[in-house]
Amino acid sequence: MTTISSSFLQTPNQRSPHLFKPHQISTKRAVFFKVQAAKLPPGVELPKSQPKFQAPFLGFTKTAEIWNSRACMIGLIGTFIVELILNKGILEMIGVEIGKGLDIPL
Repeated sequence: MTTISSSFLQTPNQRSPHLFKPHQISTKRAVFFKVQAAKLPPGVELPKSQPKFQAPFLGFTKTAEIWNSRACMIGLIGTFIVELILNKGILEMIGVEIGKGLDIPL
């Protein structure tokens, strides 16, 4: 005969008098263990020195900065090409009048 068990459906010998008290904390010991290999597989060598890893400063990593600079160059060249084709500056295309300075009433 098979019984179905759940944390809410407990058998009579598992019932606890403190089942529904919210302030009760169950204390169970965590089990930790360490696994070590007996020997290295053939062809694997130990590193001669420990690699030095520097944590990135606020997310500025070399790879991210290289990709950001490439995207900036592509965008700048694209802007130049659009200005050359339309024979207007980027500010004139969005409606800002230039040439006479800013038209700000003082």
